[in-house]
Amino acid sequence: MDDFSTMDNGGVLAMLMGFGLVVFVILLAVYLFYGFCYGKMFEKAGKPMWAGFVPIYNLVVWLEIIGRPWWWVLVILGVSFVPFIGTIAVLALMILFGIDTARSFGKDTAFGVLFALLSFIFLPILAFSSDIKYVGPRASGLGAPPLEG
Repeated sequence: MDDFSTMDNGGVLAMLMGFGLVVFVILLAVYLFYGFCYGKMFEKAGKPMWAGFVPIYNLVVWLEIIGRPWWWVLVILGVSFVPFIGTIAVLALMILFGIDTARSFGKDTAFGVLFALLSFIFLPILAFSSDIKYVGPRASGLGAPPLEG
């Protein structure tokens, strides 16, 4: 009868370490995927690709590209610590930034909402499509410059 109750501590530890390694490899792959995609998007906007891999700084560069001031990073970090309401607020901000990103690359609002909600699909489309070009910052609302044309 092989079950976990008869497994020695070394076997349990080995199993947990193996699981941790698998999780680490998956998270590293996701980090590299998003960093590379954001880096390619940044390159289209004339920013360095390496900025896509630097936490927090990549958010500052993204906000600069879409035309929002840097202090929005503080807003995102601040509301993210509020239980439940913070999650909803961050989701709303990501949708807002997705729409601003879509407009900054000449796409419509629907693309922006999908960019925010399904970033693992729409971020690579934006980053690697040769048809999508950066047209300049197009943010609207609090702390953003007015839209041109």
